[in-house]
Amino acid sequence: MKILVTGGAGFIGSQYVRSVLADDHPGCEGAGVTVVDKLTYAGSTANLPMGDPRLTFVRGDVCDQELLLRTLPGHDAVVHFAAESHVDRSLTAAADFVRTNVLGTQTLLDCCLHSGVRTVVHVSTDEVYGSIPRGSWTEEEPLLPNSPYAASKAGSDLIARSYWRTHGLDVRITRCSNNYGPYQHVEKLIPLFTTNLLRGRPVPLYGDGRNVREWLHVKDHCTAIHLVLTKGRAGEIYNVGGGTERTNLQITEKLLELCGADRSLLHHVEDRKGHDLRYSIDDSKIRAELGFAPRWNFEEGLAQVVEWYRANPDHWSSNENR
Repeated sequence: MKILVTGGAGFIGSQYVRSVLADDHPGCEGAGVTVVDKLTYAGSTANLPMGDPRLTFVRGDVCDQELLLRTLPGHDAVVHFAAESHVDRSLTAAADFVRTNVLGTQTLLDCCLHSGVRTVVHVSTDEVYGSIPRGSWTEEEPLLPNSPYAASKAGSDLIARSYWRTHGLDVRITRCSNNYGPYQHVEKLIPLFTTNLLRGRPVPLYGDGRNVREWLHVKDHCTAIHLVLTKGRAGEIYNVGGGTERTNLQITEKLLELCGADRSLLHHVEDRKGHDLRYSIDDSKIRAELGFAPRWNFEEGLAQVVEWYRANPDHWSSNENR
């Protein structure tokens, strides 16, 4: 089997690539992997086992039709991670998000049609649903995104579905909750707060910190993605959750404890525009149909992540100003 992974040098994509090359997923042992990544500030070849003979790296943009048409032939499947993903950046640079997330997805799917690729897994986010005060979203919920990032991902989901419905391309969509784990870029909450606290710097908590997110370890997420690739159904959407809800304030307090930092480093700052209060997804579908179950306990996983950042300052200090 040969898999092309877009955005494979980023946080989640690189974890997926490493896990495939380590033969962690039954049914794809020995698979070859091609990574297509533009290497923006959030992607790095340092996240990848570049010397692995089963890995081919292509630096390129998912909006580059000619590059994709050269690269895609011979691949059995595509796992599409490539996206602009930081909400804060989308508030001031929305055009970048629309270009990469919407146009990039459409260009990729068009090239897959013309290259004979059989299956595409499109990796999306729970943020497309908007905010939910109580209960949890199922895959049947309407899309009500509230940030330019979430809106661009919702647009890419609809483009993906249209290529299944109109052209018969086997496209499967996943929508995950917030991910955490090693190798994450320091712009995101857990690595930003962790690396700040390890250096004795303050952490900027939006508003009162009562915004609720559901947390999923990146390794569990990649397991779910591979189940969707190997056992999922064409045209289907699968929510992927971690089952652990925490307020941002609770996350901050736990990181203060794990980093041995004083609470005086917690600084409340003006809330972000359009900040969704709560996300929560019902992932009973992927559990029942594909047998997915998260393995990582959040408290243990978070502690291990803090230790990873503590042990790897060269990785995050080189990325924080990119």
